[in-house]
This record gives sequence, C-alpha cells and structure tokens, in this order.
Amino acid sequence: MFYWVMKNIIIGPLLLSLFRPWIIGLENIPRTGPVILASNHLSFIDSVFLPLVVPRRVAFLAKSDYFTGTGLKGWATRQFLTAAGQLPIDRSGGKASEDSLNTGLRVLGEGRILGIYPEGTRSPDARLYRGRTGVARMVLESGVTVIPVAMIDTEKAMPTGTRVPRVRRIGIVIGKPLDFTRFAGMAGDRFVLRSVTDELMYELQRLSTQEYVDVYASSVKEKRASLSR
Repeated sequence: MFYWVMKNIIIGPLLLSLFRPWIIGLENIPRTGPVILASNHLSFIDSVFLPLVVPRRVAFLAKSDYFTGTGLKGWATRQFLTAAGQLPIDRSGGKASEDSLNTGLRVLGEGRILGIYPEGTRSPDARLYRGRTGVARMVLESGVTVIPVAMIDTEKAMPTGTRVPRVRRIGIVIGKPLDFTRFAGMAGDRFVLRSVTDELMYELQRLSTQEYVDVYASSVKEKRASLSR
C-alpha cells in the first residue's frame, strides 16, 4: 500500500511531470509472471524512474549502506528507497553474494519483477562496462525471462556526486526479451555464465548506444581513487 501511494499519488506524478521521460518498448514487459529487467546504470535515479514507468512493481537490489543513515536524512532516504521498491543487500562478496542471489531468486519465485544492474555499480563516465556474471547465474537458476533496459541521459539529470537532480528530459528504452533456455541446467559453468552476460551486455550497448569498455566499472573507480590519494 505504501509503495502504491508513493508511486501513484505522492512521488510518481511529481517526478513524471517534471522530467517527462520518453519510453520505448513498454509493451515488451509481460503483464504477469516473474521477469528480470537488466539495465545499464548511469545515475542514482535509474532506480527511481524505471519503477515509476513500469505498471507493475519492480524490486531492485540496492546496497545496504543506503539504508543505514541516521537522523532525519537517514530516515528520509530509507523511506524513499522503500517507496522505490529497493531491497537492501550486502555487496561485500562471498556469502553476501550468495545472499544477494537468494534474495533475487525469492523475488522471482513470488512472481514479481526484479531489477538488476549487470555492471554492478554506476558507470564512472557514462560508458558501458563489462557485466558481472551474477545476473547470468540468476537468469539460469530461475529460468525466467530477462529483458534489457537502457536508461538514457539520467547521468545528465543527476551526475554522480550531486544530491539534487537537474530537471531535464530523460529516456528509457526497453528491449525484446532475451532467450537463454538453450543454457538450461548450466548455471555452474563459468564459460556459459560469461557468454550469457556478454550477450546481454551487447544488447544493452545496442539499445543505449554507449561506448563499451571491456573492464569492470569497479576496477576503474578503484584505480581513480588510488590516483587521487
């Protein structure tokens, strides 16, 4: 109920009227049943606008750090993320990665829509980076449909490091469902996982027209951080 009120009465109408997002391919999202929306990641607001334009509820796996703030600001952030359908997960690796997988599989097992960022983190420079194979494992273990989604110009509306978005038009391109049933039962094969991930990233690059870089975005961020010390 809280999610519906925030999306349809309080936050949703205001943001949609201000940013006037254009949308292509909304009909590609099924009206019922579990599905994975795999999106590029340019800005914090990607997790806000995609759920707003999709008629069904979308659950995103978000860093647990976003939910641990204190005071009024921390409370407001948690309420906003909850309203946007985000679920807190630990991304530190190891058992945390397994827990993230299980959380995603639970959402899909309930017949819902799960939003995932294959790059694992926001792009540091608006380019598209190498995908993490966790998304492929989730696709193969769940057996559900995966749909590529390209967010357009969201990094211009809210660049990394800014707290208040700039009002400007953004876009969302929703691609055709991708079929990976030929790899059924092969979720444990790392070569298959990489193949599925690369095929998905190719489609994201085609939809977004971003320049593709075959390294992990997190590696680029770590290198930049070390050089700035």
